[in-house]
Amino acid sequence: MFHELQELLGAYLMPVLIAIPLAIIVLIAAVKRDDYRPPREYVPPQRPPGGTPRSASGPVVLPPLPGLGANGPSMASAFVTAPTPMQPPPAPVPEGPPAILVADDSAVVRTKLKRLLEGAGLTVIQVNDGNEALAELEAHPEIAVLITDLEMPNKDGFELIADVHGGLATEDLPVIAITGHDELHGRVGQIEGVYGIFKKPWNDRDLLKRVQSLMHLRTAAARRGRRATDGRPPAA
Repeated sequence: MFHELQELLGAYLMPVLIAIPLAIIVLIAAVKRDDYRPPREYVPPQRPPGGTPRSASGPVVLPPLPGLGANGPSMASAFVTAPTPMQPPPAPVPEGPPAILVADDSAVVRTKLKRLLEGAGLTVIQVNDGNEALAELEAHPEIAVLITDLEMPNKDGFELIADVHGGLATEDLPVIAITGHDELHGRVGQIEGVYGIFKKPWNDRDLLKRVQSLMHLRTAAARRGRRATDGRPPAA
């Protein structure tokens, strides 16, 4: 009898012992799955049309800088440089026929020189003193030679020559001095830039040859300066 009871319990007890651990494992697995299930009131975020939402850690898009496009500076702007200051144009070389400026306070001397020079086809401008001579030099850049007396009122010949050779526009202007005094003749010989000293009364032929020679040199220099201004090579 005891043996039969033992066999009966073994037939029913073994399945129970196996089923209980399995039930415990299934229960634990179910509990863990419920822990990861979201609550019913949780609402997933809506996707924007045409793409997925960016996360907070995504790249930050900055607005374009003023004056630049959305993709940065254009290729054309990379070659734009700051404007350079324009260089002043060279001083124009005076055009027109050259002239002779005669400065003397004596009307007789001015008349004689005017007749001599105009008889050779030259243009003559006459003034009474050094102040008038400076004004004519500023107004007439075509003046090629200055003939001046050494004794004049207001501004004498020495002062006039100093002012002419001290100016940027007239520093290379050739000067011929005329005087009636031997002591002034020797004094003016020490002044640089005076290309002739004639004592009154002068020799017309010698004075005219000196004026024509100086005008030729002055005209040649003006042509070279005009070619340099135009960018052409100087003539041989």
